[in-house]
Amino acid sequence: MTLSKRLALLGAQSAITLAKPRGLGSSLGLLNRRQFPYRQYSELTKANGRRAFLVDTLALVRSLEAQGVPSKQAEAITSAITEVLNDSLENVSESFVSKAEMQKIEMIQDSNLSKFKSEVKSSQEHHFTVLQRETEKLRGDIEKMRSELRYEIDKVTAGQRLDLNLERGRIRDELANQNTETTNLTNKLDREIHALRAQLEASKYEVIKYCIGTLVSISAVGLAVLRIMI
Repeated sequence: MTLSKRLALLGAQSAITLAKPRGLGSSLGLLNRRQFPYRQYSELTKANGRRAFLVDTLALVRSLEAQGVPSKQAEAITSAITEVLNDSLENVSESFVSKAEMQKIEMIQDSNLSKFKSEVKSSQEHHFTVLQRETEKLRGDIEKMRSELRYEIDKVTAGQRLDLNLERGRIRDELANQNTETTNLTNKLDREIHALRAQLEASKYEVIKYCIGTLVSISAVGLAVLRIMI
C-alpha cells in the first residue's frame, strides 16, 4: 500500500507536468495509439519462466483518479510507470545471474583454483627438488674443498716439520762444532798459558841467578876494596 501511494503521488505529479505543455489532446493521442486494459500488472520474467507481478495498475489508476486526474491520463501515466518499472527490472535482472550460473561459475573457479594449487604445488616441488640438488652439489663441493684444504695443510705442516727438524739438526751440528772449536781453543790457551808460566818461572830463576851473581860480585868487590883500604 505504501508503494502504491508513492507511485500514485509520482503519477499525479507526472500527469500535471505532461498536461501543461501538451494538453488534453496529447494525452488522448497517446491513449489512441495504445489501448490499455482496465486492470494490468507489471510483470518480470524470471529465469525459470515464472512472472512476478509487482504493481497493481488498477489501484494505481484509481489512486490517480482520486487525486483528480482524468481516467485516460491516469491510465497513460500508469502504463508509462509500468513500462519504466519493467525496463528497470529487466535491466536489474540482466545485471544479476541465476543460481545455476552462479554454481557453474563457482565450479569453474573451484576448478581453476584447484588447477592453480596443483600448478603451485608442482612448481614448489620442482623448485624444492632443484634446490635440494643444488644443496647436495654445494655440500659435495664444500667437502671436496675441505679435503683439499686439509691435504694442503697437512702437506705444509709436514714440510714445516721437515724444515724445522733439518734446521734443528743443522743448529745442533753447528753447536757441536762450536763446542769442539771452543774446547780446542781452551786447550790451546791452557797450553800457551802453561808455556808462559814456564817461561816466567825460567825468567824468574834467571833474574834471581843474575841478581845473586851481581850481589856476590858487588860483595867481592866491596871486600876487595875494604882489604885494599885497610
